[in-house]
Amino acid sequence: MSLDRPAVDSARDEVPIRGDSAIRRLVDVVVSAVALAVVSPLLVLVAAFVKAESRGPVIYTQERIGKHGRPFRIVKFRSMVADAERLGPLVSGRRDPRITRVGAILRATKLDELPQLVNVLRGDMTLIGPRADVARYVVHFTADERQLLAVRPGLTGPSAVYFTTDQASELDGVTDPDAYYVAHQLHPKLSLDLDYLRRRSVTADVGILWRTVSVLAGARS
Repeated sequence: MSLDRPAVDSARDEVPIRGDSAIRRLVDVVVSAVALAVVSPLLVLVAAFVKAESRGPVIYTQERIGKHGRPFRIVKFRSMVADAERLGPLVSGRRDPRITRVGAILRATKLDELPQLVNVLRGDMTLIGPRADVARYVVHFTADERQLLAVRPGLTGPSAVYFTTDQASELDGVTDPDAYYVAHQLHPKLSLDLDYLRRRSVTADVGILWRTVSVLAGARS
């Protein structure tokens, strides 16, 4: 497996995580509100393309586990055929036949995740933090990994930056993607997010934002 990701410092294992703050929440509200206003024309355009290509709702929602273990509905543009969860596993490879042509573009550019700005504005999520998982995967968290549930999940974050593209490719051709994800991909992702929370700072957040932009531009930092 070829992944461009930083090594996780095991010496940080006993370092407490840095939780959410009032200032972080204020930034979330201001940035998400302004961003939604700025990208609203793009949201309308993407919605039109999604609707034009395949039947079904434009917006896809899924229950995820958020802060303090509370479930919430994450919102995205639909990138798969309608009722995709009934037709296959929760995780998918890049060549998953359930992904629509428009959906493949949205996933590659992360435009499918723009509606999550609404989740940030509501307080379900923060701009930068650990990835939100579904309950099926949260039950596999170790006691240490469950510390991630003490904070809001992020729109972007370390595991999203370092794993998204490579993980999706690795799942192509796997007989049981769900089982493979739990056995080989889940815990390395959680380890990256835990390491981030133990050194959380403005500098770390800026670095993640920069790497997110680099990945979306097709570059690796």
